[in-house]
Amino acid sequence: MGTSMKWKKLGKIFDPTEHALPNGCLEFAQAPQTLLLADRVRVFFSTRERDSVGKYLSHVAYADFSRDMTRPLGVSAHTVLPLGGLGCFDEHGIFPINVLRDGDRVLAYTTGWNRRVSVSADASIGLTISHDDGQTFERYGTGPLLTASLNEPFLVADAFVRRYGETYHMWYIYGTKWQKFSETALPDRVYKIAHARSPDGVKWQRDGRQIISDRLNADECQALPTVIFLDGVYHMYFCYRQANGFRTDSSRGYRIGYAHSSDMENWERDDSQVGIDISAEGWDAQMQCYPHVFECDGGIYLLYNGNEFGRHGFGIALLEN
Repeated sequence: MGTSMKWKKLGKIFDPTEHALPNGCLEFAQAPQTLLLADRVRVFFSTRERDSVGKYLSHVAYADFSRDMTRPLGVSAHTVLPLGGLGCFDEHGIFPINVLRDGDRVLAYTTGWNRRVSVSADASIGLTISHDDGQTFERYGTGPLLTASLNEPFLVADAFVRRYGETYHMWYIYGTKWQKFSETALPDRVYKIAHARSPDGVKWQRDGRQIISDRLNADECQALPTVIFLDGVYHMYFCYRQANGFRTDSSRGYRIGYAHSSDMENWERDDSQVGIDISAEGWDAQMQCYPHVFECDGGIYLLYNGNEFGRHGFGIALLEN
């Protein structure tokens, strides 16, 4: 590739605790994802409420910004997308949501969560469609678009979809196992990044293989891929962490990784070129996670979450070179 990317941090730009969010949500603005409108950038994220038994439910909300990402213009006060019904794959949360303009409609690929008994949760990917620039979405169907299958047995999640030519491409994650790393520990999940393609955004052909190599060890968890095409190269940012101990030991927590490809099939991982790292102190000193790269008015931006998986919001960086 030659030169490595270099990102200039512009700081945290959204704190969910400073806004009145729908559904009684008070904290978390996770996995920010953008939809470009004529006069603004709409940033979708997942926020959380506590239900009647004290467990979290994840809801979709959005915040609007000026197109140079310097001025907040307001947040969604309404329910953008209700959670799924009784027994549905998305009954207990939607996190994340990835939006894609497609003609006169906006497609949103959701990750729906539902609670399990022996492990904490399972996840699948669903499709919803908006006809009002992302203010509200309707489900394409009650069930998931992609879910656990023969070679991807758990946790199909984190879709990122873009259209190149006549083909829709999806990068997503799938779980390889749940494991207890000690006698007393709750089971932890392991997941990897994969790729699928579709002629219509609905019927998907999956490769069913891990496309990004492990850096830490075989139990490395890889999450939330985002891809941008620049100067003939596909650039992928994602986050990765150790499978266990990541909640309490920041050295085992999420960091942002990088890979590049010329054909979307074969990816070369090189985290030395990622061009961003945790800060010495502050909101992103313990972790960086859930990256989202987008282009607007000639600038290339990276949105991401910091400490505590985005409990206190998200920040932004600008590509310098």
